[in-house]
Amino acid sequence: MASSTTTLPLCTNKTLSSSFTHNSFVAKPSQFFLHGSRRQSFKVSCNANNSGEHEKNLEGVDRRNVLLGLGGLYGAANLAPLATASPIPPPDLNSCGTATITDGPPVPYSCCPPKPEDLDSVPYYKFPSVTKLRIRQPAHAVDEEYIAKYQLAISRMRELDKLDPFDPIGFKQQANVHCAYCNGAYKIGGKELQVHFSWLFFPFHRWYLYFYERILGSLINDPTFALPYWNWDHPKGMCLPPMFDVEGSSLYDAKRNPHVRNGTTMDLGSFGEEVQTTQLQQMANNLTLMYRQMITNAPCPLLFFGKPYPLGTDPSPGMGTIEDIPHNAIHAWTGTVRDNVTSFGEDMGNFYSAGLDPVFYCHHGNVDRMWNVWKTLGGKRKDLADKDWLNSEFFFYDENRNPWRVKVRDCLDSKKMGYDYEPMPTPWRYCKPIRKTTTGKVNTGALPPASKVFPLAKLDRAISFSINRPASSRTSQEKREQEELLTFNHVKYDDRKNIRFDVFLNVNKTFNADELDKPEFAGCYTNLPHVHGDTHTADASFQLAINELMEDNGLEDEDTIAVTLVPKKGGEVISIESAEIKLEDC
Repeated sequence: MASSTTTLPLCTNKTLSSSFTHNSFVAKPSQFFLHGSRRQSFKVSCNANNSGEHEKNLEGVDRRNVLLGLGGLYGAANLAPLATASPIPPPDLNSCGTATITDGPPVPYSCCPPKPEDLDSVPYYKFPSVTKLRIRQPAHAVDEEYIAKYQLAISRMRELDKLDPFDPIGFKQQANVHCAYCNGAYKIGGKELQVHFSWLFFPFHRWYLYFYERILGSLINDPTFALPYWNWDHPKGMCLPPMFDVEGSSLYDAKRNPHVRNGTTMDLGSFGEEVQTTQLQQMANNLTLMYRQMITNAPCPLLFFGKPYPLGTDPSPGMGTIEDIPHNAIHAWTGTVRDNVTSFGEDMGNFYSAGLDPVFYCHHGNVDRMWNVWKTLGGKRKDLADKDWLNSEFFFYDENRNPWRVKVRDCLDSKKMGYDYEPMPTPWRYCKPIRKTTTGKVNTGALPPASKVFPLAKLDRAISFSINRPASSRTSQEKREQEELLTFNHVKYDDRKNIRFDVFLNVNKTFNADELDKPEFAGCYTNLPHVHGDTHTADASFQLAINELMEDNGLEDEDTIAVTLVPKKGGEVISIESAEIKLEDC
């Protein structure tokens, strides 16, 4: 690893012009008016108030079908949930209410979308025929012509706000989609709907970007237009893409943290504390984090996608690897410094405002790309087959301002949706850490057992403990059938805080916790502040797949191993009930 990092290409910035002249990119006049001359299938109500109840005669309609989503837009989602699990239906637009800024007051404007005049008739989306795939390019490699086109599309989307603030394809209404789904405006089954911290994370954001991209293309009369992706998993993309760092451009956001400017190398595990290390070590850390999150810790679908979230269960049951890191960390790295008085991390650092920064969609382009890439890595890395996941639904407007319901099952193949990604090397695949810090096995007899350390009231300092394994010396077949999972039960913390703690195996006192490119580094747990019901205590489990780590650290035949937890941010608000190692089917 040491020799390879010396040749890593560094992030570079370049001077870009924020001015452009592209007479060829002209939108149709009707595209700037909500009720223009274009023939529309649905009328849109611009009444942002959601008072009153929408009545529907449900006589003769099976209640379970309603809860499964067939009546999700009718208000039935607020009925008491069934005892048996079922998919999350689309949100009830009639019950959309006030969103709350994470760790702050209510959002001072309505995040609720304009309501179709006839909610009952909102159909399921059907993909238009695809004659040519839209190809999403890495943001750091696009040319000036593309940048001008992208700037123009965003400018025209912003102009729609001036003509009608309730235009569902306007810039602010598109940003409000994220606010409504993520900051408590929607309720499902009497509980808040939250599309983060569960298996809904990937499919929701894929559908969101799908419609957003088509809207931008329609505004410049270019059906082949594709969003760029922030290629943060490659050293050349490990900085803010230069086209977003031009003041006066429609892609610029003055609310970003100033430290992200001018080609600063990013930390894919950032949570507010600057790592004191070299740029090359930072890039090595980033590549190691990508390797761990895509390969080591994501051999099983639920570890990658996140925990199940069927109707009737509490939101935020647990996030998948990529949502944890680097997704959360990049949001925190890009947003303003939180002081909980004048700033709550806007724009990128808070869910309610993240969509107001154009780089949000570029960031999630690469998150979405990771879903495609992960499925090419072999083993059991494939889409979930659970019907509760496949049949979960969302609600969006398309580029013609028509409302649609969509299902998770219809977004599993991006090519069928009409887009793909321009290939880029994935160097993290070949960055498996091999240079160990510790020689041999740490003396676990000198460490307290997990049963004496947990429950842990707060993680305000690094702690080490020994933990027993359920089986040792397992065969290759046994490892294929079951994954060994280091599990932390009931990790509780103040969900309004940025937090991060790292986990290491078999390290002694000489190890450097800021150098992650070592086989002893197992992974991280993070939190991006978010709304979580009426309380501010999150309660989650955290699992790390350690089959590979047992082999790499020469611990396969050991019955007991040493584990070290290192708080990086917010340890004083983290408590952990217990720790154990389990064998689970993958």
